[in-house]
Amino acid sequence: MQYHWGHQRRFNSYAEYFKSHFGTRVQKVSVDAGFTCPNRDNLKGTGGCTYCNNAAFNPSYCNPTKTIKQQIEEGIEFHRKRYRRADKFLVYFQAFSNTYAPLNHLKTIYEQALQQDKVVGLVIGTRPDCIDDEKLQYFADLAKKNYIIIEYGLESCYDRSLQNINRGHTFADSIEALTKTSKKGIKTGAHIIIGLPNETDDEIINQADILSKLPITTLKLHQLQIAKNTIMEIQYRKNPNNFRFFEINEYIELVIAFLERLNPTIVLERFAGEMPPRFIAGPHWGPIRYDVIFQKIEKRLLEKNTWQGRLYQEIQSF
Repeated sequence: MQYHWGHQRRFNSYAEYFKSHFGTRVQKVSVDAGFTCPNRDNLKGTGGCTYCNNAAFNPSYCNPTKTIKQQIEEGIEFHRKRYRRADKFLVYFQAFSNTYAPLNHLKTIYEQALQQDKVVGLVIGTRPDCIDDEKLQYFADLAKKNYIIIEYGLESCYDRSLQNINRGHTFADSIEALTKTSKKGIKTGAHIIIGLPNETDDEIINQADILSKLPITTLKLHQLQIAKNTIMEIQYRKNPNNFRFFEINEYIELVIAFLERLNPTIVLERFAGEMPPRFIAGPHWGPIRYDVIFQKIEKRLLEKNTWQGRLYQEIQSF
């Protein structure tokens, strides 16, 4: 069967998307440029997001005491040993909110990154409330010659969940940021956490309908994991019954139900997150790697004879 995205996989695959865009394997190199967030520095709150411990997902070579150039060089060397075919690289500004600074400062950082050999673009992780028209115009100009995508941490489509995790912004802010970014011709990414406290299965799945109406290029799904040294760890220790953790097969079924309703034009970059065991404070799936989860989802899609967007047209027509 030929799907909307033009290949035989049963979802709009990020790997295939990059192959068609660049014609070769492209690898991300993470960089920590020393940013913070407005819910950390007292502009919109303190403490940051309740689930956030950046050390839990930052590679070892990422350190804001190093220059951007040094982090990129070390990252490229790291990935070349692991992925020998990698020849082009995207610099992934991942830690905290990477547009939360004056434009002149952003220009210095991003242009330094783009000057490095074999770098073909930038992936910029940020919050929906840390972007403005001036910055968007700058990124639009960069995107004329480089691959540029701005990834927004939406985390949830429900304001009560955003409030519970101390995000400091609303879902309306997310819609506005995605819309403005897309109108400038810039690719957009979105992150959603599956399993936030008090979100039902139906609410989780219904987010696919909501996201399908938004101008999203790529989507990452992350199962809720409780990291050590976070506010959420304290909350979990005090009231563990407020939290729900999916068994892996249960999670796969939920993700597939979500996928069936998701707009087939949205590229699926990730189905679940990984965190080193030494950082995990709550229940988890053990040493299982992301590629195993990925394979299980593909196998289950085949077994159920279903695919991304199978129910999309039907739902959108209501």
